[in-house]
Amino acid sequence: MSADLFGSFAESTCAALVISCDTLVGKGSCNFFISNLMFPLLVIAFGIVICIIVSSIATNCMTVDQNEKIESTLKITLIVSTILLIGIAYLAAYLTYPKNFELRLKGKIIADRTALHPFLCTLFGLVSGLIIAAFTEYITSHSYSPVRDLAESCRSGAASNVTLGLALGYFSTVVPAILIAVTAYLANYFLGYYGVALAALGMLTNLPLSLAIDGYGPISDNAGGIAEMSELDPYVRDRTDALDAAGNTTAAIGKGFAIGSAALVSLALYGGFLHNAGLEFSSLISMTEPEIFAGLLIGAMLPYLFSGFTIKSVGKAAQAMVAEVRRQLKEFPGILQGTVEPDYKACINISTKAALIEMIAPGLLVKKYLFRSF
Repeated sequence: MSADLFGSFAESTCAALVISCDTLVGKGSCNFFISNLMFPLLVIAFGIVICIIVSSIATNCMTVDQNEKIESTLKITLIVSTILLIGIAYLAAYLTYPKNFELRLKGKIIADRTALHPFLCTLFGLVSGLIIAAFTEYITSHSYSPVRDLAESCRSGAASNVTLGLALGYFSTVVPAILIAVTAYLANYFLGYYGVALAALGMLTNLPLSLAIDGYGPISDNAGGIAEMSELDPYVRDRTDALDAAGNTTAAIGKGFAIGSAALVSLALYGGFLHNAGLEFSSLISMTEPEIFAGLLIGAMLPYLFSGFTIKSVGKAAQAMVAEVRRQLKEFPGILQGTVEPDYKACINISTKAALIEMIAPGLLVKKYLFRSF
């Protein structure tokens, strides 16, 4: 995962530098080549310094004396680093870009661009990364209802657990896909593929903290294994279990950053290829339009959303069916001996209601987008 994040980090930097070499010029065709290269490099450098400083919050400023404070401490470091990096990105943009410049693409000139536009593209990536991290925590943390409901489904057996867990995984793709689509659209609207590369850089600006948080999970897991094999006191294992639970969530947060940035980086590198090949506005390549790419991302997410609705419906119906069967066996033990007739009607009612009611949301989703396509 560290190699994946670092690869995205290097690729987004290279994409921003390559695309900016001959696309951003000063007002009146006055070149500012060095300034083009300075902003991505400044954002990266400042991001490393800020993350090193912010990491001291978790190690020196906050006291983790309760299990509940583990995740909150890590979450605070991410929020503080994002807030500080917003100010740093604003400062770097106004130090490197002129008051007015043009975005010159082959066959198209976008005028009246200011230092605010690169800053906004970076800001979109920063904020999207933070929201994806928060949503990932909500989906994977034991402190919130999705994981607790999934654990509760184990009472009905392994089948319900697997079914609802798969549905939860499908649902987890919705928010990141929408955020990436919106970020790519806005960044592309302001500064083309250069803006997309800056958005990817913004999402990866706090990379050092993301790597530390991602590595926290396996380190805590290994500590728990050592405590178990060494037969240490039970309270040691209790602490490592709490750390491991938080570590699983933090590892998932790191993967959220990796996946989100990889999507933006791939688009930025694609744009760099099109730019160097002179194909930005070719009629054969519609991916250059921000609406097309954003629509493709959201459209690719819809099957997961539909599958999440249907699979969750099956899981809920199965849970209700298991609960009804257990109730009947408890109240009428003669069912197992064949002396009492089971109430088949109750089970049929559960299945029928689930088939009708639970399919309303997936049906509306299909109907809505089917009519849009026509």
